[in-house]
Parts: sequence; C-alpha cells; structure tokens
Amino acid sequence: MTGEVTAVSRNEVYSFTKPNREGITLLKGLGVDGDVHAGVTVKHRSRVAQDPTQPNLRQVHLIHEELFAELAEAGFRVAPGELGENVTTRGLDLLGLPGGTLLRIGAEAVVEVTGLRNPCLQIDHFQDGLLKQVVGRDEAGRVVRKAGIMGVVVEGGAVRPGDTIEVKLPEGPHRPLDRV
Repeated sequence: MTGEVTAVSRNEVYSFTKPNREGITLLKGLGVDGDVHAGVTVKHRSRVAQDPTQPNLRQVHLIHEELFAELAEAGFRVAPGELGENVTTRGLDLLGLPGGTLLRIGAEAVVEVTGLRNPCLQIDHFQDGLLKQVVGRDEAGRVVRKAGIMGVVVEGGAVRPGDTIEVKLPEGPHRPLDRV
C-alpha cells in the first residue's frame, strides 16, 4: 500500500493554519523541525494546560487530500496546510490505518501512527460550520473524526511534495485509531 505527499507545511508560531513549504525535516522523537508543535512533551495549548509532562503523541499531523474534495462538495474551500497539518497525502486511507502503523515517507523518514486528530472549535473560527463536516456520528451513534491522523517520528529525514509514502501495518491484532 503506497500513497504520495502532495504538500508539506510547518509554522514556527501558534496559528490555526500552517504555510506550505518546499520541504520539511522530521526529527526523530521530536516532530517537524521548526514547527511550534515539535517536542518530546505535548505542545498543544489545551494539553499543556492539563499536564505539560504528557508525551507528545501529536508530533506530526497528516491529512488526506481527498478530504478537501469532500469538503468542497459541502461548500467549503480548504487547501493544504489550512487545517494545520504538516503532511498532506493522496491515495491512502489514513483514517482506516490501525494504531502502530509505520509510514515511510520519502527516502528516510518514518512516522508511527498514534491516533486521530480531535479537532476543536478553532476549526469553526477558520470557516463557520466546518467542525460538523469533520466530526460527526455514524449510523450506530459513534463519533467519526475525519480531520486526519497524528504520529510520532521514529526515523528522521527530509519530506517533500512528490515523495512516496509506504505503509507497514503492525503485526498481530490491529488496534483501531482513537483520538489523541
């Protein structure tokens, strides 16, 4: 199973969106070099307020480009980086991956999938009503999160648009993704 990187983004300061870059560098155990969310411990403000010593399971945020087309059908216009992701992908069912999946991105970088992004109300400040499009409920009443996945860097390296993403599923029973 393979996919492709279509855009990469990072931001040195806290903001909802992240500017696209020609390339980013993933740092083992830290995240995206130069990104405000890089670090061994949590960097998201709400999580820091709860417990600043928590491990950072959200070092890298990936979103599937196919979500943007789905949102466009609902009347929203979203481009890579605008939802705060670091890596925009094409051709992979990111939301269907189990926890512990390894993503080799480009020649060197490897990201371990830790869980689903749990978007907050800031997304409605970006575009009113968008939160309902990326968080909903299925027929059984279970919460469905569509705003991408999070991961930690297990091998560092450069990542650029056009890079291939190779998927290595974990052995044993697969653990469905939950919010992190």
